[in-house]
Amino acid sequence: MYVLSKIAGFFVVPSNLLILVGLAGMLLLCTRFAAGGRRLMVASIVLLAIAGLSPLGNILIFPLEQRFPAWDASRGAPDGIVVLGGAVSPDIAAARNDVALNEAAERMTATVELARRFPNARIIFSGGDGGLVYGGNESEAALRLFERLSLAPGRVEVEDQSRNTFENALFSKRIAAPKAGERWLLVTSAYHVPRSMGMFRAAGFPVEAYPVDWRTRGVEDAWRPFPTLAEGLRRTDTAVREWVGLVIYWLSGRSSELFPGPSARE
Repeated sequence: MYVLSKIAGFFVVPSNLLILVGLAGMLLLCTRFAAGGRRLMVASIVLLAIAGLSPLGNILIFPLEQRFPAWDASRGAPDGIVVLGGAVSPDIAAARNDVALNEAAERMTATVELARRFPNARIIFSGGDGGLVYGGNESEAALRLFERLSLAPGRVEVEDQSRNTFENALFSKRIAAPKAGERWLLVTSAYHVPRSMGMFRAAGFPVEAYPVDWRTRGVEDAWRPFPTLAEGLRRTDTAVREWVGLVIYWLSGRSSELFPGPSARE
């Protein structure tokens, strides 16, 4: 099932799908369906331009980012903090014997800040090897980064077996063993908060959202085109993958609801 989900994920990403449509059209040029092939190629180019240069990526990701508000610190110190992996490029980190962060780096830096603000809170880093072809375990590089940023050795507990968000929730709960009345934060990218909250709730691990790594300034970005095709396609790919993930996890019973939102306690 895991391998199938990764393969299906390749075809869900708009940039991959649209390129495949264009290639299919090119192949048809050598057949009696050449006219259809030309139409597919034109459609591929036009849709790639829309997905990459128009504000489509921002329009799709904005409601995900807005679903949960910023965490309210006035409610007091949390008992624990779970930070989801995804900010480390483990294959590069392993090859270079160093820490290699990607654009989700705020998941890590925000956790360090929280650890210093709340010295009595437990911290769990949740992230294993989620790669199918290129991969590696994130935990080693994550611990190295936390130590470099002066967190005491042993301050961070590691959950290094999870390969996706559903396993993040299950395995983190086992380590945390949350007691009644405890308050735990979940640190992840703002666009990823709805899906991750749905799965933590389904796993019976009540957490409070701590969104970071914002990709948009606000609603005004719904009118802002992208300066490069690559940047826009990356945003669109990220948003579509998240929306599809919400639907798939809900249909499979692994999420508490289709589009999770704040509960009364949040």
